[in-house]
Amino acid sequence: MILANISDLREAARRRLPHALFDFIDGGAQDEVTLRANQEDFHQLALLPRVLTDVSQRDLSVTLFGQKLEQPLILAPTGLPGLLWPNGAIEAARAADAAGVGFCLSTMSTSSIEQVSEAVSRPIWFQLYVMRDRELASSMMERAKAAGCSVLVLTVDLAMQGQRDRDVHNGLTIPPQFHLSNLIDFALHPRWVWRYMTGPRVTLANFIGTTGHRDDLFTIAGFVNSQFDQSVTWKDIEWAKSIWGGPVVLKGILSPEDARLSVEHGVDGIIVSNHGGRQLDGVRSAIAALPDVVEAAEGRLDVILDGGVRRGTDIIKALALGAKACMIGRPFLYGLAGLGGPGVALALQILRNELDLALALTGCARVQDLDASFIGWRS
Repeated sequence: MILANISDLREAARRRLPHALFDFIDGGAQDEVTLRANQEDFHQLALLPRVLTDVSQRDLSVTLFGQKLEQPLILAPTGLPGLLWPNGAIEAARAADAAGVGFCLSTMSTSSIEQVSEAVSRPIWFQLYVMRDRELASSMMERAKAAGCSVLVLTVDLAMQGQRDRDVHNGLTIPPQFHLSNLIDFALHPRWVWRYMTGPRVTLANFIGTTGHRDDLFTIAGFVNSQFDQSVTWKDIEWAKSIWGGPVVLKGILSPEDARLSVEHGVDGIIVSNHGGRQLDGVRSAIAALPDVVEAAEGRLDVILDGGVRRGTDIIKALALGAKACMIGRPFLYGLAGLGGPGVALALQILRNELDLALALTGCARVQDLDASFIGWRS
């Protein structure tokens, strides 16, 4: 099939993955209202292009926390990429490295901090949950520092795991509840089964040796599920900052008040995110929440948008509303699931081409010059 856009990559992933795994990356919480809004609300924004401006020399680059990005994108932290393709995190990180964009490794990665850091030439970011076992969380931060990670991303919207109905229907729970239909569906995807059986063992690599039990995927997943902590407060953010000693970014901010508190607590950046619509259903879309959060931040920290980006025009809209860059999760996972590392590279190239075209047609030569004058609400 012709792969012209992110939607085409999604269809390729849907064809090549077992149904349960496609739903795992594609689905959201409960009725998926927020999941849909993340994309649909971009369509409520209209671009206001300028004409007769010199756009012959375009610059897509931005600088975040001292690191230059060739386009304003960071691959978001996503769990279990090795289920989609062998060494999925390493494949994605290498594609990001080659494209000159950011890469944030998930705590729940199937490749370790050290493995991914060694596979690329540029510093990666590391995402962490503040776990019940603070010593374990501290050791993760120390490992990330030793591996050369440049930014710590603390996910703050996961006091409990959201319910994703698609996963429940497919038996992707802890412990798993596979049905005959699942097994038949897996058998109908022999290429995926072959890669899974012949590739490296899939588990949560950063937790190997920490549970006191076996290191298989479901044992560790059960342990991690018990580590989500409902008592985390701003004091824990200060604790993490004192250990990390470098740029700290909070992921999962939707409220302007939380943006103001982030400034007060010396956070370096915030990611406007609803966890891709996978946690609390019915909250605002990331793009709808962005303007209020940017206003509350008052330019005192960098704001990143995460959620719903599928086109280069989406990136322009987010930057025009005050985001410094965008994170993408599903778009690169679709590419990874369909083609491995080259699929991630293709997703990034598609978005770069669309962004470059949209920038020229918007009449703005540099992404850093985008502002609210280039955008308006459609109605």
